[in-house]
Amino acid sequence: MADSPGALLSILRDGQARTRAELVQLTGLARSTVSQRLDALLLQRWIVPAEDTISSGGRPSTAFAFNPLARIVLAADLGVTHAHLAITDLHGAILAEHAGDLAIDQGPEPCLGWLLENFTKLLAECGHGLADVCGLGVGLPGPVDHQSGRPVNPPLMPGWDGFSVTTWLGSRISAPVLVDNDVNIMALGEHTAAGPQAGHLLFAKVGTGIGCGIIADDRLHRGARGAAGDIGHIGVPGSDVVCRCGNIGCLEAVAGGGALAARLRGEGLQTADARDVVRLVRAGDTRAIRLVRQSGRELGLVLASIVNFFNPSQIVIGGDLADAGEHLIAGVREVIYGRSLPLATQRLDIRPSALGARAGVTGAAAMVVDHVLAPDAVDQSVQR
Repeated sequence: MADSPGALLSILRDGQARTRAELVQLTGLARSTVSQRLDALLLQRWIVPAEDTISSGGRPSTAFAFNPLARIVLAADLGVTHAHLAITDLHGAILAEHAGDLAIDQGPEPCLGWLLENFTKLLAECGHGLADVCGLGVGLPGPVDHQSGRPVNPPLMPGWDGFSVTTWLGSRISAPVLVDNDVNIMALGEHTAAGPQAGHLLFAKVGTGIGCGIIADDRLHRGARGAAGDIGHIGVPGSDVVCRCGNIGCLEAVAGGGALAARLRGEGLQTADARDVVRLVRAGDTRAIRLVRQSGRELGLVLASIVNFFNPSQIVIGGDLADAGEHLIAGVREVIYGRSLPLATQRLDIRPSALGARAGVTGAAAMVVDHVLAPDAVDQSVQR
């Protein structure tokens, strides 16, 4: 409803403090109704009186502002071999964070147990408890049914298929748990950082595997079943490499960090994963540089078709291989600008991630905040 407390909070979420009179003018509601809604929001600490009062010559009027510290958010970005955790306020500002190695193939309970153990430490570090938590957002490195919070046949996550992450975690923290694949939450994070000029954005993660998150009209596009953006299994013309999915010539099997590391191992180098490939690039190894540049071209070949179809305003490249600097992105740009339509590339910005390793936790937090501060959710919170 337009006159609900949640709808009023949506107005104040822009960070601008407003008086009762201003809110009456904005909403068209009676002053008494606005006062009731403000009192309900004040009781739950969703808003606070602004420090500065506003005077029009008579008695100063109190202004009210959104309170980003009303609750805190837990955000987790779990990769294949490492994880990043953060605690944020409702504006997404990071209050505490932790990154560490974590093998996702241990299975769900060991990994999620590690997650809870480290969140407990972070909560103590920033002086909060579970009672302050309004929700937990989790990104996983595989296909996820967002509605149920269950991974679906994740190729790099043995033992996770069909496991209810939301149920397992929700019973332990007593707060909403939202789960999505890691590329989607990274796309949300980059969109949050880029602002309104990034209403149509593609985020390509190039790590062990390759995936793409899609922002369309300022909203994350998941597709009918949550499988949108799985570009890692689009075929690269002319390739006969067998992919772990069973198909031939998948982009991930040709240009992913795992594939590059295996190729360099075949040349006698010690490369276990994408991060080792980046280490060699930074050390000036010409073989690694050549492979990363070619990886960018192959990624660009797939993205060029998507550019013609989707017409994004920005393409953001992230993941471990993006840390190789301009070598990867130069290859992407070379092919996209050469093969896509001039109208589609006229104002297209192709750039590295602005958030780097924090893209996932930023997006996971944004996913939770949008859920918790939706007008209906706020209305339910003030009725308790």
